[in-house]
Amino acid sequence: MKFRILHTSDWHLGQNFYGKSRAAEHQKFLNWLLTQVSEHDIDAVIVAGDIFDTGTPPSYAREMYFDFIVNMHEKNCQLIILAGNHDSVAMLGESKQLLSHLSCQVITSVSDKINQQVITLNNKQGQPGAILCAIPFIRPRDIISSSAGQSVKDKQQSLQQAISEHYQTLFTQAEVISSVNDEKKLPVIATGHLTTVGVTSSESVRDIYIGTLEAFPANAFPQADYIALGHIHRSQRVAKSEHIRYCGSPIALSFDEASQTKKVLIAEFEQAKLSQVIEQDIPCFQPLLMVKSKLEQLSEDINKLVSELNSSKTSLEKEQKIWLDIEINSAEYLQDLTPRIEALVKELPVEVLLVRRSKTSRQSMPESQKKITLNELSLAEVFSTRLQQENWQTDTEINQKNRLEKMFAQTLEQVQQQNTTGEKHSEKSQVAGETK
Repeated sequence: MKFRILHTSDWHLGQNFYGKSRAAEHQKFLNWLLTQVSEHDIDAVIVAGDIFDTGTPPSYAREMYFDFIVNMHEKNCQLIILAGNHDSVAMLGESKQLLSHLSCQVITSVSDKINQQVITLNNKQGQPGAILCAIPFIRPRDIISSSAGQSVKDKQQSLQQAISEHYQTLFTQAEVISSVNDEKKLPVIATGHLTTVGVTSSESVRDIYIGTLEAFPANAFPQADYIALGHIHRSQRVAKSEHIRYCGSPIALSFDEASQTKKVLIAEFEQAKLSQVIEQDIPCFQPLLMVKSKLEQLSEDINKLVSELNSSKTSLEKEQKIWLDIEINSAEYLQDLTPRIEALVKELPVEVLLVRRSKTSRQSMPESQKKITLNELSLAEVFSTRLQQENWQTDTEINQKNRLEKMFAQTLEQVQQQNTTGEKHSEKSQVAGETK
């Protein structure tokens, strides 16, 4: 008998995209996903992290989340929700007991309670079909204690070993359950929300530093039959392995993802083995385009791209406009360019969300004339720009600069994670104050 899981991740419900809501796109995706569950006879759906874009998502995003869970329950399909680095452990956890009565299991954090993370997945007939090692985004404090005097390298090795051991502990327990379950061996599936070595990411992916660990090696995963990963927004295999996969995000979450074909993955098992992985393309519900042009060619280039888009599989609905990121090869000040660009595209079915000069143009300007707006720079570029003002010459100084860049990235990630948690506490305090 075949057993099928649908692997999806990185929904980022509630995302605000340059002032634009993604609610319509997300609702269309969730409706489409429910259709796939029926058409492909899916037994279980795994959402491998980053269900929401922030720890305090807007109310409409929460409504979408709960409505989807109710609709999945009506389809007699098991649902596994795993927390990602963008998700609030507290927010996801507060409803998990209730949702467990709707065929939905929510895993918010790793723990030493193995039975809460090793889950039997049943088919539509209620019979065991697979064993799942359900591992969400891992926070270092959940699996390891820091020791004084450890070097950075020692901390990296200790953390990688702790993560690997946690996977192996769950996998060993899963194999035991698999072997004794009705005297019929079941496939073992594992999950994760992390960066692995050698993957291709995009601008919208925040680098995850689990403590001091930048990326987890593929060979440190256990020998599971399928490993469903989240966090990276581009669908891809890991280490050229058919069974270790990122499914990617369902919608483009940054303009550099605009050209990607988004997917969900359907893993099919027969005789306790992975028989095939089906890559199911997701329709594009809101076209995005990056336009790199000179000002005098901009109108022509946009018309050409719009024409190509309309002749492809993506068709615009009535009143729908293409969202544009325009990169101009010009040294003129950005505020002077914006009204001129808006006049050029006024009659076209497009909406300009971002205007910026090319990096080459910015760098070619004389220092005395440089006027760079913050929306032209990422946080990392702001820090890098400041570092460039120093004189790094010797090998020691260059190594110091590299260490500073790495420490900044790690610190930024930790602050963003703390903000996600803090936003939830702040919201609770506000609610408590309003009820007094």
